[in-house]
Order: sequence, then C-alpha cells, then structure tokens
Amino acid sequence: MNSRERVFTALAHQTPDRPPISATFTPEAERKLRAHLGDADPVGVALGNDLVKSVVGMECSYHASNDPTYVCKWGLTWQNVNNDTGEYTEIIGHPLQDDDGERLDRYRIPDPQEESQYDNVRNAVAKYGKSHFIIGSCQCSLFETAWYLRGMETFLCDMIAEEDYTNALLDKIMQFPLQAGLRMIDIGVDMIWLGDDVATQQTMMISPKAWRKYLKPRYAQMFEAFRKRKKNIVLAYHSCGNCEAILDEMIEIGLDVLNPIQPLAMEPTMIKQRYGDRLTLFGGLDVQHIMPFGTADDVVAEVRRLKRGCGDNGGYILSPAHHIQSDTSIENILTFYQTGKEA
Repeated sequence: MNSRERVFTALAHQTPDRPPISATFTPEAERKLRAHLGDADPVGVALGNDLVKSVVGMECSYHASNDPTYVCKWGLTWQNVNNDTGEYTEIIGHPLQDDDGERLDRYRIPDPQEESQYDNVRNAVAKYGKSHFIIGSCQCSLFETAWYLRGMETFLCDMIAEEDYTNALLDKIMQFPLQAGLRMIDIGVDMIWLGDDVATQQTMMISPKAWRKYLKPRYAQMFEAFRKRKKNIVLAYHSCGNCEAILDEMIEIGLDVLNPIQPLAMEPTMIKQRYGDRLTLFGGLDVQHIMPFGTADDVVAEVRRLKRGCGDNGGYILSPAHHIQSDTSIENILTFYQTGKEA
C-alpha cells in the first residue's frame, strides 16, 4: 500500500496497513532536520509523510521575509521576533484597524487568479500526485484574516455592534479562499484545507451563535462550490482549541476532516468515539509537552496509544497537533516517524 492508497483507505473509514502519517515544522525545526538528514527536499516526504501540503494565501505571510519588519501582500505589517528557543512572526500593523468603512471600500485582497502563487501546488501534483495525497491549503480563511486586518479586539466588537461592516469585510475576504480552492481543485489536489482558530483550550473564542451568523454560511457556500467543481474533493478544517461546540454543524455542511485535535483541549480518543464514524481526525499528538519535553519512550507510548485509540476502522491521520517546534529534539521527531510507521 503506497502513501496515496493509505490515505484514501483511511478517509473511507476502512483499515489501512497503518494510519497515514503527516507532520509540518517551524522554519528552525526544518533547518535542524535538513542539517541532520542532508540534502532532503521536502523534509516531510524524506521522513515519511504520506500527505504533501501546498499553501497559498494568508498562510504565506508568516515568515515571508527575513527583514526585521515587512508588509505582506494583504497589507499587514509583521515583525520577526527571536526568543530563547527560536523565532516567530507577529502582526504589528492592522491596515483596517481604525477604519469607518471608507478604507474597506478601497481595500483589495491579493488577486486569487495570479498564477505564480500556485507554482508550489502544480509542482506537488506533478511530482507526488501519483504516490502521495496532495493537500491544497488556504487557512486563516475568514475569521483570522478579518481580525488580522482589523485587530482582534476591534473585530470582536464589530461582530456585535457593526454587522454591516463585518459582513462586508467577510464577503470581501471570502473571495480569496473560494477562488483559490477552485483553482487548486483544477490543478489536481485531493483536499482543500481551510481553517480559522475559533477556540481556546477551554471553549469557543466566539459564541456558537456568532459563528452560525457569520462563519457557518460562508463555509457552507465554499464547501458547496468546491463539491460542485469536484464531487469527491476532500474538505478539511483546522481550528486549534476546543471547537467541539460546532462539530456537528461542520459535519452538516460537508466537513470530512478535522485538524488538529489539540489534546490539551479535546482528548483525541474521546473525539474519535463521538465523531469518528462521521469525521476523519487529523492530528492528536501533543506538541506542548510530550514532543518537546518528553523522552523518546514517552513519544513511543503516546503514538501507540493514538494509533490504538483513534486508528481502528480508519478515519485517522497520525500527526502532531501543530507544527513541530524548534525546542523538539531530533530524537523525538525521528521516534514519532519510526513508531508511526510500525504496522
């Protein structure tokens, strides 16, 4: 069974030879792995990823420049920050923060029809499309891009007090993931992966009522358009935190795959028991404690637990619950892959 067959078997809720594996890495973790592996490109495939992910849109704004500060294609100002364990990017300028509507009228999203931004998607399909499962990702799809542009506090207030502005902003933003998803389907990806972090580790960040009002109908519209373009396209959604309050409704509008099943927010085996006959779970391995601070034996034990508890009858893709961070040892990363590939 090759990687592509393995993923499609799991997605069909049938039992593959083992759960498919996937992981992504922060830039520092990837550099560390490249130094260890030698001339391996891409690193994830060299280690054993069954899925190959290509990214367009707002996700590309992270780490888009090595300059101390930079402005991305969406007009956001970012800064590069270093700490004791690595580096990260943060937004320091929101182009619509103090806008009363005049700037929104003039604001233009990046052009989703600009073809060069899909070069990595085309390359992934051409190189790995027959052997691996290809993801076309356009996360930070609605809610996150909206608050990136407005500022978190401002946009949360908008959702309560500025309904017209909120709808106009979200309608404008939505055109990018909608058109980008359709373009990636035409190129030949197997999955469209959208996402917004709408939850904290305890509960939803916004109320389910607000989610239903502003986000659910737009996701439903995009999902319907993607399925109209390709009936069997796989639809995935990412939200960190405890988003269980919206899962039944995400399934209702057509969701196939949920990521990342953050274990300190939603216990993966419990989510499998509740939703595993209707959703494929993608993630579940703790990157907050076990991967960076646990021993190799801890990693082995947790990977085997997830494979037993989530992998029965398919419907599970084994993966860390977010990018593997710079403070995770090479030993623990290799142990994850070695244990994951056990039959």
